[in-house]
Amino acid sequence: MTQAMPRVAIIGGGPAGLIAADCLSAQGAKVIIYDHMPSLARKFLMAGRGGLNLTHTDDRERFLTRYGTAASHLSAALDAFPPAALCDWCAQLGIETFVGSSGRVFPIQMKASPLLRALMARLARHGVILRTRWRWIGWADDDALVFETPQGRQTTPAPDATLLTLGGATWPRLGSDAGWTGVLDAEGIVLFRFAGPLIG
Repeated sequence: MTQAMPRVAIIGGGPAGLIAADCLSAQGAKVIIYDHMPSLARKFLMAGRGGLNLTHTDDRERFLTRYGTAASHLSAALDAFPPAALCDWCAQLGIETFVGSSGRVFPIQMKASPLLRALMARLARHGVILRTRWRWIGWADDDALVFETPQGRQTTPAPDATLLTLGGATWPRLGSDAGWTGVLDAEGIVLFRFAGPLIG
């Protein structure tokens, strides 16, 4: 008997959620992305207006110092997906990158929309489902996910895994309002909060 592929819910449709959906769906997982905004990756598109600095070519130790006190929390993730891996991922989507004089890495087009379009097309080919205007408000007693939607409150069956890629509070009008923190606080889930600017 063929084993059923896992069902994964990703809450948050920014770059982290979209890249996670790409990786998981490529391995056969059935992925649904939920986001409370009308469209996905709004802050990503806004960042693209400034050329879309994707990463930096620093060596590992220097790269980690750019995260200040958060470096110890992020080192394992950066080892698993270093800057070179991000450039390779872009290339797989047909997006060429180049290194600027400062060591920063940019897409040749110097904007976000071509990269986002290429990624969304691949997610569609992988069968990833998108649910926009669905604001996650917590879990039901049976671990089902509960959302506020334009059609009212909706409860979805508990997935095999739920990935939270919810962002911070940096730009509320684009969706980054950190309204989700209250949900985790109510569940007694401890959040790591980084205070202080990142080094550019």
